[in-house]
Amino acid sequence: SMKTVDLLVRPIHHRTEDRVRAHIFLCMLSYYVQWHMTQAWRPLTFADEDQEAKTTRDPVAPAKRSDDALAKAALKTTKDHEPVHSFRSLLDHLGSIVRNHCNRDSKLDLPPIVIDSTPTEYQQKALDLLKEIKL
Repeated sequence: SMKTVDLLVRPIHHRTEDRVRAHIFLCMLSYYVQWHMTQAWRPLTFADEDQEAKTTRDPVAPAKRSDDALAKAALKTTKDHEPVHSFRSLLDHLGSIVRNHCNRDSKLDLPPIVIDSTPTEYQQKALDLLKEIKL
């Protein structure tokens, strides 16, 4: 399940203490990476971008979405009129970026030619947001 967005620490079938610790470490690392990606992609997803409201609202009261977040959810577009994605659908959209390795004649001992597909503007924006993550 680590390859999906549905990260859950499920029952594990390791028998040694080191393997159990390694498994839990990888699960926690996956949660950490997913959390940072979710925060970075707030402008492109249905998530509320108004994080300042968290500091002023009552922590016990139900959270209320901002007007901008409600508009984004209703129109399913961002302020820039781009489509809004869920975390999973944005990952799927980025999955169309590929790297092709074209092998040449092995007798000539030439390295393969590597061709990367060009990301769309939207995909590039998502990748640029990931570069802004400060750990």
